[in-house]
Amino acid sequence: MMTETEIVERVQCLVCQRMAGQQAGHDVDHVLRVLKTAREIQAEVGGDRFVVELAVLLHDLGDAKFHDGQERSAEFARDILSKHSVDPNTIEHVATIVDTISFRKAADPATLSLEARIVQDADRLDALGAIGIVRTIEYGAAIGQPFYLSDNPGGKHKTGIDHFDEKLFKLHDLLNTDAARRIAGQREQFMRTFLDQFRHECGETR
Repeated sequence: MMTETEIVERVQCLVCQRMAGQQAGHDVDHVLRVLKTAREIQAEVGGDRFVVELAVLLHDLGDAKFHDGQERSAEFARDILSKHSVDPNTIEHVATIVDTISFRKAADPATLSLEARIVQDADRLDALGAIGIVRTIEYGAAIGQPFYLSDNPGGKHKTGIDHFDEKLFKLHDLLNTDAARRIAGQREQFMRTFLDQFRHECGETR
């Protein structure tokens, strides 16, 4: 019988193998960053660490962007965990988390377990701070969207900078835990400092 630590290690290895080469901010590095943050939050707020770790590792494995528009993370979670001697209740808890925490699902926080709230917070925090800036630039480059346009009357053309106000700076108020909100505040301040400096270097006066 494997210990919980051994199961997490095996699942992590499997996820790293299956997600190798996956891009668009939902790669293995993203998962490992979210895992680190989730562990920090869980250590402060409690909850089942085993469930949190498994849900983080599996939350993007079946991302719809890489499976013809069909979200398959819960399906893959059930399949993988059933082969690693995980009890059925834990499997269903993990599958429910990975199926409901995405920004797209907009699940009512009141319906989420503590573990789901931790995983959701950790996932959203990865869109903030230095990593959030890099992800915004990389995503824009991938879809041919400029990060900044000096001549853009009325905001006619969408830019990467627009993404900060339209989504990223709204994440703080969507977080579930005080621990995550504290981290978000620090990361958001870094982003605002970056944008102020960027605009200054571009010659804006504001």
